[in-house]
Amino acid sequence: MTAQSATAMQTTKGSVPVRPSPGILFDQFNDIYNSIAQRAFEMFEGTGRWPGRDLEHWLRAEEQILHPVHMDIREADGSIIVRAEVPGFSTRELEIAVEPRFLRIAGKREGREEEAKGKSVRCDWCADQILRIVDLPVDVDTSKVNASLKDGILTIELAKAPHAKTVHIEPRAT
Repeated sequence: MTAQSATAMQTTKGSVPVRPSPGILFDQFNDIYNSIAQRAFEMFEGTGRWPGRDLEHWLRAEEQILHPVHMDIREADGSIIVRAEVPGFSTRELEIAVEPRFLRIAGKREGREEEAKGKSVRCDWCADQILRIVDLPVDVDTSKVNASLKDGILTIELAKAPHAKTVHIEPRAT
């Protein structure tokens, strides 16, 4: 998490960031887009700059840059439990944003320098970035969020927001 995004977010119990500003979301999407575009261009150059494979290069670059976050969302009596696969990410590399009706999980690992011998033919390593935004089935209380990470599984417990009670009101004659 960048210093800018850390200061622009409110926090709840357990230091779970909530409600990022629209500027931070835009910057994050812009960074991802630029990474994908750069990788697609590298593939274009690597194939001899022959036109006509733009979509294939873009989709392969997207697959290499962004790792899909597989999730299991369950509703219990008083809470929503989200389990997400985030293999290889540490707690410092993850950013969780919660609003009453949505959850955003983002992560970015710092680049690892490895000496590679020979030309890469295929690489199936996990991507260095993840991003998943989901709508929640019910309103949640953003002040009661707990998150834990164990063995590559991020577990987030979100307390359901109390429902507003129906109140019967008698009109007064004036």
